Amino acid sequence: MTVEIATATPEDGPVRFYRAKESRYFSGARADFVARLPEDKSARVLEIGCGTGATGALALCSGRAGHYTGVELFEGAAAEARQHLSDVIVGDVERLAFSWQPCTFDGMILSEVLEHLIEPWAVLRRLHPYLRPGALVLASSPNIAHWRVLRELWQGRFQLADQGVFDRTHMRWFTPESYATMFERAGYEVVRVYPVTPFAPRTALLSRWTQGRFDHLFMTQISLEARRR
Repeated sequence: MTVEIATATPEDGPVRFYRAKESRYFSGARADFVARLPEDKSARVLEIGCGTGATGALALCSGRAGHYTGVELFEGAAAEARQHLSDVIVGDVERLAFSWQPCTFDGMILSEVLEHLIEPWAVLRRLHPYLRPGALVLASSPNIAHWRVLRELWQGRFQLADQGVFDRTHMRWFTPESYATMFERAGYEVVRVYPVTPFAPRTALLSRWTQGRFDHLFMTQISLEARRR
């Protein structure tokens, strides 16, 4: 296993803001994303914000990756990820200098991470060359256009919290449309945008009746599938 460490000290940059997070914040496999990866034991997959490596471990053991590289800001979570993943790079993805060759990866996962970055669009553009043409990209972030969020804003409230859409460590907020536009402008072809949690039957029926025009009001989290152009 190869481990790369950022030159910044542990308390530099945004790391200190995550010290109060519970350990479960960094764990939990994205089984839905792993299920979208092709069954390919030779595939090389990159995950930004890999946490404790649960998603990568699932991808490796299910035959959907043969080499799994994780990038993780928090050293505590990365220490556990090293036990599961092929490579772990520790540091701020917005400040790290990567040594990968062009077209290294067959897929990339960004689960609940882009909202924590200062310039997520710049990170997407910088990672683009490291993906082979047609590489699968899976990402998700909270939806600022959900009706409950709009209700809070209508009532003049924007209460920061330890998790959820108002997480105090969030730097950016997205609607499904703005999320897709960010990827498109960074050189990715968006295949579909959909809710992380499938709609309840009544909401799904409303979505069909309205041809999806109001789906943005009911997505708690945005899930996106794209390809590297």
